Amino acid sequence: MTDTVLANARLIDPEAGSERAGGLRIVDGRIAALIEGPEVPEGALDCRGACLAPGIVDLGVKVSEPGERHKESFASAGRAAAAGGVTTMVTRPDTAPAIDTPETLEFVARRASADSVVRVLPMAALTKGRAGREMTEIGFLLDAGAVAFSDCDRVVADTKVYGRALAYARSLSALVVAHAQEPRLSDGACATSGKFASLRGLPAVSPMAERMGLDREIGLAEMTGARLHIDQVTTARALPPLERAKRNGLDITAGVSIHHLTLNEFDVADYRTFFKVKPPLRAEDDRLAVVEAVASGLIDIVCSMHTPQDEESKRLPFEEAASGAVALETLLPAAMRLVHAGHISLPRLFAAMSLNPSRRLGLETGRLAEGAPADLVLFDPDAPFLLDRFALKSKSKNTPFDGARMQGKVVGTWVGGRRVHG
Repeated sequence: MTDTVLANARLIDPEAGSERAGGLRIVDGRIAALIEGPEVPEGALDCRGACLAPGIVDLGVKVSEPGERHKESFASAGRAAAAGGVTTMVTRPDTAPAIDTPETLEFVARRASADSVVRVLPMAALTKGRAGREMTEIGFLLDAGAVAFSDCDRVVADTKVYGRALAYARSLSALVVAHAQEPRLSDGACATSGKFASLRGLPAVSPMAERMGLDREIGLAEMTGARLHIDQVTTARALPPLERAKRNGLDITAGVSIHHLTLNEFDVADYRTFFKVKPPLRAEDDRLAVVEAVASGLIDIVCSMHTPQDEESKRLPFEEAASGAVALETLLPAAMRLVHAGHISLPRLFAAMSLNPSRRLGLETGRLAEGAPADLVLFDPDAPFLLDRFALKSKSKNTPFDGARMQGKVVGTWVGGRRVHG
């Protein structure tokens, strides 16, 4: 039996929506008791007033196994996650080959169990090869451990095929993670349409492409009754239909990446490819609207959308460069920008990063409560540092925050009561 006491912390409780001085006792990997007040009992770990919160549950992490292990492995992603306070990675199936069979899923689960120091929950593809023509064996994949189904950024263009897949997923109570985008309008685009994209001569897509894609997702969810999570809502125009869908009782949640919450289209500047993400960075008005939607709870989940790319795929002209950025280690300090700017409170932030994704996936994590798993992050929200991308633990270094002044350092990370960082 293991017994650990963390004391003199600033407890961030997203379930209660509170911050208070206290600590907790961990016994056999679970929270056994909460401690009130700043006292430090003999033998306890003194947290010195740092913030103690439920570990981040990051929905939508790409680990490049199988197929592109040189970009990211479960070992390197696990270390990066632990360093960033992420205790559970929900991994995407957009690998090479795609995770679309029970055998591939079992391979991923074995590698993750052997190599990662944090929890790994794999998603599986919704259609075979993510090609949008034939649904995968959803039932068998559920039995093999899939927590959700997604074709990621490859939108299923055939509405009949997509509708059937959603209906079948609904019959099994499986969660489908969708990418809201009109595929024809967004094909080949690498910027959001507007004056900036025109001046830079970049192929652009209207924000309406996201709105149109979301309208289709909402219609199919209403038709099939499917459990649906929209991976990223990044524009102001998509928020009213999302609000109506929730008000009408549809089983829909929505997420957004940390990059779309903290960066805008002007950060691309002189064609800096580390800022090329999918969907493209939006206008500042869109960014502020989405930040407000997170603060109000309309957007449920904040995630990293961690997408490792090697140097060769980024050192290309902007139009040709691969999309995506690593973010497991920068998710928390980037999110602290929103807290320090007064846009969102720490309990609300951790509701979006930990409690809500846990609830959506039916997990026990995301809470500071007796009996909950001791998946925890201890961090100093004010500690300043200059980010050096070469110091990141990810194999790939494609972060848009390279050289940025940031605040918020992870002091320690625990998974099931075992310290995996710090």
